[in-house]
Amino acid sequence: MTIYDISEKAGVSIATVSRVLNGSSNVSEKTRKKVLDVINRYEYTPNAFARGLGLNTMKTIGILCADSSDLYLAKGIYYIEQKLRSNGYDSLLCCTGYTLENRINSLNLLINKKVDSVVLVGSNFIYENEENNRYICNAAAQVPIMLLNGALDAPNVYSIVSDDFTSMYEATCQMIDSGVNDILYYYNSASYSGKRKLAGYRLAMEERDLLKSPELLQFYRGSHEDIPAMTEHLKQLHRDGLSFHGLIAADDTLALSAIKYAGELGIAIPSELSIIGYNNSMLVNSCVPELTSIDNKLETLCQHLISTLLGVLDGREMPKKTIFSGELVRRGTTR
Repeated sequence: MTIYDISEKAGVSIATVSRVLNGSSNVSEKTRKKVLDVINRYEYTPNAFARGLGLNTMKTIGILCADSSDLYLAKGIYYIEQKLRSNGYDSLLCCTGYTLENRINSLNLLINKKVDSVVLVGSNFIYENEENNRYICNAAAQVPIMLLNGALDAPNVYSIVSDDFTSMYEATCQMIDSGVNDILYYYNSASYSGKRKLAGYRLAMEERDLLKSPELLQFYRGSHEDIPAMTEHLKQLHRDGLSFHGLIAADDTLALSAIKYAGELGIAIPSELSIIGYNNSMLVNSCVPELTSIDNKLETLCQHLISTLLGVLDGREMPKKTIFSGELVRRGTTR
């Protein structure tokens, strides 16, 4: 039995069951008795550590990420752990890699460790195939699941996302308005976020009838740490005769390889090649010229995620999905 079964049998909302389970005073005695009667009748043990009575909470949050060497994911983990600690919570981190089997096993491991909730850092935990998302729904039947920059409409799942589609659409429009029409899109992920970014670029280009060739969409399949290989990929495009005077990258690492590419071929930035990155990471200041990049407000997302999580654990009604807008931060790689 789960809290959803209790909710249905008691005729109250899931949030009300959560309030009773967490010992909240914001529940009438009549409603509390109704919920507790169902719990006692079916011998329900909440979340394996008596969450239902507000006792013995582990004050620990599980965190899943695919790869903590990824700059974006690493920074997200840092912000989340820092904000959890300041609110009296510890954390357990699992790096899952990218296979569904490992994600299922890691999520089950954290739940068996009796964590109060699990945070999934990054959009690659969400699949297009609904059946592949069942592991998240199953876990959410036991603890609240928080998604950082991924979205899933399911009970007890809370999504905090950056509007990657609009951010990429507006950045592409601004580059076009600066006089650049042949813009290459350089990306390396087919995640939920990756697809939203790609869709934003495509719409901006198609609205102006500028997506003349599929070659302007370039997917890099190698390691996210191998900048020389990314650079070689761009140089091969140049050797193959592909012309582009603008490049928008799905992350700052790819954009950095474009700066390296331009330097090795003697291409002037930004007069001959304009470049925009994504994430506004520490890499933006590590190159010459400094990199124009889209700030997806990662710290703000993490702060709101923790605020939402604490509200859920306190038994309060919290928004299931919150969207934040990104911002293009101009530096020396754009006109």
